[in-house]
Amino acid sequence: MKGISSVLATILQDRTSRSKLHSLLRLVGVLAVLVVVFSVLFHFLMAWEGRQHSWITGFYWTLTVMTTLGFGDITFHGDPGRLFSIIVMITGVVYLLVLLPFTFIEFFYAPWMRAQAAARAPRELPEDTRQHVILTAYDPVTATLIPMLEHYDHPYVVLCPTLAEALELADRDLSVAVGDLDDPETYRKLRLPQASMLVTTRTDAVNTNVTFTAHQLAEHVPIVASADSAVARDVLELAGATLVLRLEAMMGQALARRVSIRDSDAHVIGRLEDLMIAEASAAGTSLVGLRLVESQIRARTGVSVIGTWEQGALVLAPPDLLITDRTIFVLAGTPAQIQAFNAAFTTQAKDQPKVVIIGGGRVGQATYHALKQDGICTIVLIEKSADRVKDIPDAIIGDAMDMAVLKQASARDATTLIITTHDDDMNVALTIFFRRLRSSWQILTRATHDRNVATLLRAGADLVLSYAAMGANTLLNVLRGSDHLLLAEGVNVFPAEIPPSMAGRTLRDLHLRSETGCSIIAVEGGGERVVNPPADHSLPDKGRIFLVGTIQAEERFLRKFKPQQKTSRKRMK
Repeated sequence: MKGISSVLATILQDRTSRSKLHSLLRLVGVLAVLVVVFSVLFHFLMAWEGRQHSWITGFYWTLTVMTTLGFGDITFHGDPGRLFSIIVMITGVVYLLVLLPFTFIEFFYAPWMRAQAAARAPRELPEDTRQHVILTAYDPVTATLIPMLEHYDHPYVVLCPTLAEALELADRDLSVAVGDLDDPETYRKLRLPQASMLVTTRTDAVNTNVTFTAHQLAEHVPIVASADSAVARDVLELAGATLVLRLEAMMGQALARRVSIRDSDAHVIGRLEDLMIAEASAAGTSLVGLRLVESQIRARTGVSVIGTWEQGALVLAPPDLLITDRTIFVLAGTPAQIQAFNAAFTTQAKDQPKVVIIGGGRVGQATYHALKQDGICTIVLIEKSADRVKDIPDAIIGDAMDMAVLKQASARDATTLIITTHDDDMNVALTIFFRRLRSSWQILTRATHDRNVATLLRAGADLVLSYAAMGANTLLNVLRGSDHLLLAEGVNVFPAEIPPSMAGRTLRDLHLRSETGCSIIAVEGGGERVVNPPADHSLPDKGRIFLVGTIQAEERFLRKFKPQQKTSRKRMK
């Protein structure tokens, strides 16, 4: 009954629906009057023919004739009665078989269905809604973010400007709401002052309007907005954005950082207070040819080797790992420990690598400028549209699959190819083409949609960075706070209260890495923090540990040791 009443309330709130409902009721009233009039006339004509019937029989005859059932048990014998029967029957056909059904569908059934649909996409959230995330768009970034929010029990709602868009997302079992993006009342109804974060990833102009409108209503709520240019970033910051995402620039820097045959300095990819996560190539160092247990990296520098990159995924490094010139370490340590690693193992590349960048869009240009700033390689950029790369005079204009263009770019001498187009289908085709052309090239590519990462790896890419995952991880870091760090490459740094089953035990006794895939990189207790504690370090009875691993490794740790956690928040419906 509650559902029916809410749907009726929605119908009655709409002026057009109310008018149509009144018209339907008037039509039903006219039909009732006709039935009564025909029943009265039925009695007069039957009396004229010398027959008497009850009033119930009169209504029975009228309805059977109007509905064209025509049982034939009661009929007129004279022509006047038969003419009257024809009139009743034609009236019934027009009203009951044509006019009333179509009017019912148009004036009641259709509004009823629209009202039911509108109930699935509310314009207002319950007053007790708190700690939720408001998303203003459903795009590759937010589509990747939503499963992460559900995984960590963060409620969310996707704000849609139209009912059609909201219903399409509701059919995918997403939490949605409807409202104008530039209306302060929309954000009041979505309980913005009680929200954890607002994320707007539409166009620069829309993002600016949303940011300014929301900031005026709730200055304390973090607002994260995307921007396509440096100018848009500045405007969004003036409008009140807490963080402005330039994902193209982030992607370009990440791709540039992965070019091989460069110096073996550890490059920081994440920071959590005094704890750094870095990556370093073993190419050209004395580590090549050694087993990890023989390298003495921990003893000589203090850093922890979390794992290595294998096709863009973090893989735990076993003690007997054979280090090759293609090995890329993922390290954790303090700034001093990272510097010690660089001092112990840094070598400069003897031959300057050559990089060919395919695609001169925002990501391609960001990659070009990042490599140019490093000055570690020769760079060639290939782009079809000359207008797009007006600021890069040495860019080569043409199709990257054209052998003449590749010859002009001296691609034969290249060590690395970076594919940066925003079209995943095109990136797959380019990856297959270049991998078949030469197996020795290091091929780096981006994926707009997270679902295409595996396809690109199968096509022959050495590394695929997901645009969607990079943005979603950045947003989740903002939401979870300074004690958490989730990197685009899948490294997850997270804190946990020391559970009773671990208190007083040494790290060596826990076998944490082999059983869960996590490594303890810091221990807090008694007001002190120990970074990269030794294997014989005993955990205090009370305190926190900081662990690093994949999201799956975090799940295994939580299942096995069950540390105290904050009360989870249920997903909104």
